[in-house]
Amino acid sequence: MNTQLTTSELNSYQTILPNDDPAQDAIALLKEHNGDIEASFEELYRQKYGTIPDFPDKSLWEVTLNQLRQELCGDDSFRTKVQEYTKNPGSTPLLTGLIVYLVGLAGFPLDPAIATVVVLYILKIGLNIFCQYTEPSDSKSLPGK
Repeated sequence: MNTQLTTSELNSYQTILPNDDPAQDAIALLKEHNGDIEASFEELYRQKYGTIPDFPDKSLWEVTLNQLRQELCGDDSFRTKVQEYTKNPGSTPLLTGLIVYLVGLAGFPLDPAIATVVVLYILKIGLNIFCQYTEPSDSKSLPGK
């Protein structure tokens, strides 16, 4: 099941980032897709780069999140920024800072609108869950099955 943002959450982010055109574009697209983060991510990617790469057994979203976990989960600076925003969830500078930080990652350059979708996803599920995410086990490989 895809993670979705509610209309209320999207309206809140739209209010927090009134002068951020890439974020507004991302939020508008999220609204078009009823808050579906993965569908919005893929649409933004298609708009920016033309085609979606094909990966065996994974979506572009999954591949991107796996790469970002490697970049972000050991990054104390990013973790601190997420914690600061979580303590002050209406802060435009803190939310903008998270997006700008993600855009500026040396190993993984992202378009600002795409980075907005990723940041909103991380805020929705929480950084600890994002970093501890593991793929569901194949039931055949479990002991005793």
